Amino acid sequence: MIVSVVIPVYNGAATLADCLRSLQQQSLSRQNYEIVVVDDGSTDRSAHIAREFGARVIVQPNAGAPGARNTGLRAARGTWIAFTDSDCIVSRGWLQTLLAAAQSHPECVGAAGKTLGFASQTPAARFVDLMGGLDAQRYLQHPVYPFAPTANALYRRSHLLAVDGFDTRYATYDACDLHTRLTRRFPGPFPYEPRALVLHKHRPSWRAYWRQQFYYGVGYAQFMLSHRGELRWSILQQTRAAWDVLAKTAMAIVPAHGDDAILRRGWLVRAAAQQAGFLRTYYNPLERRRW
Repeated sequence: MIVSVVIPVYNGAATLADCLRSLQQQSLSRQNYEIVVVDDGSTDRSAHIAREFGARVIVQPNAGAPGARNTGLRAARGTWIAFTDSDCIVSRGWLQTLLAAAQSHPECVGAAGKTLGFASQTPAARFVDLMGGLDAQRYLQHPVYPFAPTANALYRRSHLLAVDGFDTRYATYDACDLHTRLTRRFPGPFPYEPRALVLHKHRPSWRAYWRQQFYYGVGYAQFMLSHRGELRWSILQQTRAAWDVLAKTAMAIVPAHGDDAILRRGWLVRAAAQQAGFLRTYYNPLERRRW
């Protein structure tokens, strides 16, 4: 077995079938990959749907996406672990192209592909496309903490096991923490391959996007706490963050049309939600003791 595709799912019945259907149609020979779906305590038909598509299904009590990915990692039989999500549709050549990129160098840690929005017809979904919300190429260019979103990433299983997989304490931002620990221990190449395409169904409403970004703020605060020996968050930085939200509020109330109006509202929702999640977490004494 060359590749194990690990998909965590929690009440993802509405989108999981499309994801699994796309994985069944890969150009890579079916003998060379397996599909492992970890049902993380769903109350819908997610596990039933996964079994209908012939996936290996593991059902566990709800532990969060990092814990579900670790369960899939431990159960996987492949040399490489490909991660995607239940709200994604992968292109036909996704696995073959991603694997070729990772195998281009004997010391490759893994590889990441390009993720675009699928049927982004609502303003909230359109905003994510406009601002490049899942742009792995941009994230991988960070000078200190590069990472690849787990909607479209491939890693060596042995490397993942060597660093104990994902840190299950994270609400989000676990991908950045994992990539940081991995690349510091195994400093090999990690190529970006834009032809390894995944389509992601973004959050359709501003309410759903707010909730997602709130937990991104929680995860970012947890990352800051976990790496507090390297990262500092000062009162001056907090003041600037608050002023940034106020500035985006002022911009959002100025009349605008089309994509400009979507961008102004989106940047405000994103900044305000992330700040709310960050503040609730970073200054919480109980949370600080966890790290």
